[in-house]
Amino acid sequence: MRRHPELLVPASSLEVLKTAVIFGADAVYIGGEAFGLRAKAKNFSMEEMAEGIAFAHAHGARVYVTANILAHNDDLDGVRAYFEELKDMKPDQPDALIISDPGVFDIAKEVCPEIERHISTQANNTNYGTYNFWHRQGASRVVAARELSLKELKELKAKIPSDLEIEAFIHGAMCISYSGRCLLSNYFTGRDANRGACTHPCRWKYAVVEETRPGEYMPVYENERGTFIFNSKDLCMIDHIPELIDAGIDSLKIEGRMKTALYVATVARTYRKAIDDYQKDPALYRENMPWYQEQIMSCTYRDFTTGFFFGKPDESSQIYDSNTYNKGYTYLGIVYEAKEGLCRIEQRNKFTVGETIEIMKPDGRNVETAVKRIINEDGAEQESAPHSKQVLWVELDECPEEYDILRRAEETL
Repeated sequence: MRRHPELLVPASSLEVLKTAVIFGADAVYIGGEAFGLRAKAKNFSMEEMAEGIAFAHAHGARVYVTANILAHNDDLDGVRAYFEELKDMKPDQPDALIISDPGVFDIAKEVCPEIERHISTQANNTNYGTYNFWHRQGASRVVAARELSLKELKELKAKIPSDLEIEAFIHGAMCISYSGRCLLSNYFTGRDANRGACTHPCRWKYAVVEETRPGEYMPVYENERGTFIFNSKDLCMIDHIPELIDAGIDSLKIEGRMKTALYVATVARTYRKAIDDYQKDPALYRENMPWYQEQIMSCTYRDFTTGFFFGKPDESSQIYDSNTYNKGYTYLGIVYEAKEGLCRIEQRNKFTVGETIEIMKPDGRNVETAVKRIINEDGAEQESAPHSKQVLWVELDECPEEYDILRRAEETL
């Protein structure tokens, strides 16, 4: 039986998928090598997808595959072939396809009708009539436009069939354009956001150039860090789990298919505990709020907003901010194996013998530990680990377990 509400977490790679599942996701959404909206993410080969889906299913989690580009004529034959491959991935097919384009939807319905079809936020799903339309076509879930309030979602839930699910983003990056349908990247760089190649021009710093004075850049002052007139704060609803559940949202979705395993683990673990605590005892949820907030703010993040959930944001709450990230922890690696007092990791950032780091565990514990030895694959000891993606055996004074994450607190925390 599925948990309700579902916690849906992004994964950019097989490693991140496994991390998301171990750290509390009920479901994971991923992209294949084509037809999704994160072309710059590592994404999954068919072999990796098969392994990831099997892993998720073995741990009681579901996997949704994005195919949510706005397709052109020359995409459709490839879409059909891609869905044929997904259909053949038995016994572990994807649990659903996330689609925005009606043509792509029809191909999925024809080729692999046994795989559920979810309607992407890219389809601008802002009213109950749209939800009912997609239900009649055979969709089992619709992803809400980010521009909807909790009040609107609650009203919408009352006017759609009981077997049609609502999914809503509750954490992560916001987009300047309506439901993410943006033309800026295509206009500036020729890379189409609606076909998976966004260059994120909403995060760039802008100035004004007067027509008759080319090359003379005049700043438009917004704050001491510069002018980021399109750049949104990040969405965070960790303080509002009761309201999200009361609105009848079936799936609580985290944004971030470009994020690291550390980010995904932190956010998944925090929302998992918050949801479970609230459903166990609302007083426990309120009591643990400082812990949730501390954990969420240990990620790399922009300043936070509640977006449109409580109505149209005013100037103070939404949304525009510098492009500066806050960073609490540095990601060192995931424990792939632990034996005889050593753990095997693939190093992601430099660390050294003698320094204090943390073991981040799926159950919510963060265990301080000292690095005692670092040993490379040839068996030679080294004083530091400066080379990214080097496979190492590390001895710590606390013994980690498989899938634990190693991280280092930064002084800015």
